[in-house]
Amino acid sequence: MTAEANSEIAEQWALINTPLGEDWSGRTRYAAAMFFYKRGLMDAPTLEVYRICSRLDHQDPLSIIRERGAGKEWLKRFGTAG
Repeated sequence: MTAEANSEIAEQWALINTPLGEDWSGRTRYAAAMFFYKRGLMDAPTLEVYRICSRLDHQDPLSIIRERGAGKEWLKRFGTAG
């Protein structure tokens, strides 16, 4: 992987971790989720949770992913599997 690709992934990782409650944070997280989805690093059910949460700046998508039992690989990336 190139340094440029690593830089882009790091930038998107920071965006998907935008703190809850900030204005437009849900949309920011969804845009970053789409980046990971398009690269095969996120499955469709997990992306759907981010879409649903895109207008809900205070909603934690990870809690919904856990509730639905989806995105187990994605949760591992956050160190919150289970």
